[in-house]
Amino acid sequence: MDEMSKTSRRAFLRGSAAVAAGTAAGTVSAQTPDPAITELQDWASYLGAGVDETPYGLPISFESDVIRRNVEWLTASPISSINFTPIHALEGTITPQGCAFERHHSGAIELHKDDYRLMINGLVERPLVFTYEDLERLPRENHVYFCECAANTGMEWAGAQLNGVQFTHGMIHNMEYTGVPLRTLLKEAGADISLDKWVYVEGADASSNGRSIPMEKALDDVLVAFKANGEALRMEHGYPVRLVVPGWEGNLWVKWLRRIEITDRAVESREETSKYTDVYEDGVARKWTWVMDAKSVITSPSPQMPITHGAGPMVISGLAWSGHGQITRVDVSKDGGITWETARLGKQGDTKALTRFYLDTEWDGAPMLLQARAMDDTGYVQPTKEQLREQRGENAVYHNNCIQTWYVDVEGKAENVEVS
Repeated sequence: MDEMSKTSRRAFLRGSAAVAAGTAAGTVSAQTPDPAITELQDWASYLGAGVDETPYGLPISFESDVIRRNVEWLTASPISSINFTPIHALEGTITPQGCAFERHHSGAIELHKDDYRLMINGLVERPLVFTYEDLERLPRENHVYFCECAANTGMEWAGAQLNGVQFTHGMIHNMEYTGVPLRTLLKEAGADISLDKWVYVEGADASSNGRSIPMEKALDDVLVAFKANGEALRMEHGYPVRLVVPGWEGNLWVKWLRRIEITDRAVESREETSKYTDVYEDGVARKWTWVMDAKSVITSPSPQMPITHGAGPMVISGLAWSGHGQITRVDVSKDGGITWETARLGKQGDTKALTRFYLDTEWDGAPMLLQARAMDDTGYVQPTKEQLREQRGENAVYHNNCIQTWYVDVEGKAENVEVS
């Protein structure tokens, strides 16, 4: 970590006071005619594209930088890797499929829905095989949920590492999923749904990614989904069918779902033993940590979204979410956690879905240490990094939901820092 990545609150306050004393906040009205208004523009002097120009609409070229990005040194191969949602460049809460993060263990596969089969076996009265068409004939539901990789923000445990909210917090998306409740399929097969039983789910890709889910969760809100945001799943998101496990870590959201097995104990697969567990400093492993705790982050301003308008009115914006339920409140600090202001929620938080928050404020041109702190309807409050380290040490990778800090300088540029 370089010297700019770590700062003290006391030194920050001294610098802020000096800048604020010499800065006058306000807006300036235009005094001369604006040619963008007073002169005929090129786009108003010719005919545009016809209705069949793009049968499936694509983003306009001016927004070509709003894309998923990866960190090449993070993994040995892009086949078993991850990329990141450009959350800094999005508004509202719904993530378009085309820029929602990808996580693959053996690459994305092409599986036609006509060739799709889903088997239910194990402790069932009637082992069954469903086709895609079979699933479409069953009662379906629509729900908006976030999906967050357990390793989201994982590189930040030891200190400020990646300079961009897309890279620190972008292993997340939020979509409206359409599918059949898993409990419906279990009922069709006559599954043993005793609460001491488990459901093992497995994907059709070469990695055979598989996870064990307690029966209580399986009977609650898990979906076998075949649509996202109103359209077919994209290939990279598990077309034609994936599992949706609301509020729980993304590795359980098995893509290309091919098998559901009812068992009397957890399978203890690779993805729930050597992976997706955290080892404490004393060597004890922390496992079965499925739920993603309450978390928030400011997306603007941030390293990829600097302040460009100078001092005056501004909106601080960000996202909050909780795998336990609804976000009820988000506080924002401009001084590294010394004082807090309650942000405005874009709308009442949905259960296990992203919530947008705003702080409508004035910037005086002084440096800021921006932080957000989320609370959910269980009363849980998002912790600081120091609090998490006290609980788990610095060996952890998964489930880092600590408060994030951006240092904003007098020019409006933001940097990932850690305060002490």
